[in-house]
Order: sequence, then structure tokens, then C-alpha cells
Amino acid sequence: MTEKNVKPLGSKAYGSIPHLPGSRLGPGDHHCHEGQAIICTQRARDRHDRVIVQEKLDGSCVAVAKVGGRILALTRAGYEAHTSPWEQHQLFEAWVWQEAYERLEGALYEGERLCGEWLAQAHGTRYELPHPPFVPFDLMVRDTRLPFGEFAERMAAAGFVTPRLIHDGGPFAVDDALARLEPSGHGALDPVEGAVWRVERRGQVDFLAKFVRADKVDGVYLPEVSGAEAVWNWRPGIASVWLSPRVDTRASS
Repeated sequence: MTEKNVKPLGSKAYGSIPHLPGSRLGPGDHHCHEGQAIICTQRARDRHDRVIVQEKLDGSCVAVAKVGGRILALTRAGYEAHTSPWEQHQLFEAWVWQEAYERLEGALYEGERLCGEWLAQAHGTRYELPHPPFVPFDLMVRDTRLPFGEFAERMAAAGFVTPRLIHDGGPFAVDDALARLEPSGHGALDPVEGAVWRVERRGQVDFLAKFVRADKVDGVYLPEVSGAEAVWNWRPGIASVWLSPRVDTRASS
């Protein structure tokens, strides 16, 4: 079995979030349950429902996990990022090791993974980033998401920017969320694609749902879609060794 076929977590690093009614579906997407949509946008079950809405970012979903005491940069599918054929993922692993290793090592406990959006390459939205290209949106242990308050506190302590908070309270209508998307909190040069609803109950994450604008076109800036050169939101001038599988020399330093 080659390294590329090994998933250190034994699974994907991150799954899919179902869509609210009216959201534009992509291939393989699905809507959330009708009752969940009502809780998100119209009526809470009781006072214990907390609805958190954040700006949805448009990049490549990636993760950083602590496994056996090691920090691993992963693609959404769960493979180590340096095994990816895509330059954007190789750049992600290089960034983790060169720019964020100490913060990540201190922020993560064994068995946890930090999932987020890697915004280096433009997919369907261009950004003039006012912050580093990695924006974490979930801290997870296996299939369990940590509550928003703990996640936000730990990310702030580690110096990471999280998706812009649009609303925190009771149900929040889609139209109200869309009205608050512009301007982007992350320097989007194209219209913000949508928002993500996070419902917590008694201090635990219950479910997530999202809404994507009907006119959003997936991957319009990707070369395989556009037929043009890649568009980069962030891409440093770096030596080619950064794009090679890294050698961990920290243990011997």
C-alpha cells in the first residue's frame, strides 16, 4: 500500500454539511431535514437552542490533526496533504510546518483535529486576504464537534482567525443572513457565497446546515474549469523544497 492510500485517521477529515431549502445544490449535495431548517431559520424548540451563523468561505477544506503526538496536515479526504497532486495542498502542508507548527502543536490535544478552509487558491471566489490563508471552522474529536465557545476561545488563544460571526442567538432567517454577508469579513472580491448555521443545544453541537447563493458557480477560477491559469489569493515565493514531502527534524533539534 502506498503512502497516498493511507488515511491516518482511518476516515475522511471532514464530511459534508447539508443545505437549507432554496440553497444551490452541487453534485452529491443534499438538503437538511425540514425540522432542522425550521430550527435554523424560523422557530427554536425551546430556550436551549442556540443558533450561530457565520460567513461561508470558498476554498479547499483541509485539516490538521494530532495523531500519536505528531501534527499532520490533511486533505478533506483524509490523506496527508503532501501526497496530494494539487499544489494548493502541498502549499498547505508547507505553511503548517513553516508558519503555524508551534501554534497548532500547542492548540491541539491528542486525537483532535482542526478543520478549516485553505484559501490560497481561488475556487469560485477571489479574496484579498487580510489574514493568513488558513481559517479554521471546526475543532473535532472523531465525529464530535467541540462547542462554539470553546472552539472560539482556543482559536483566539492560538492566534487563528475564524469565519466572521453574523449572528448568535435564536433562529435567523436566510434573507437576514444574506443581507449581512456584504462586505465580507475575509476580503472576498466576489459576492460571498453564503453562510453556515450551527445549532447547539445545552452546550453541545446538535447539527449544521448551510445556504449557498443560487448564482454561485463552483470552481469558476480553477484551471480545470476555466481553462485559464490558476488564480492565487496567497502564494509565497518559496523554494521548491517546500513542495516536497517534508522531513520532520524537530525531534532531533
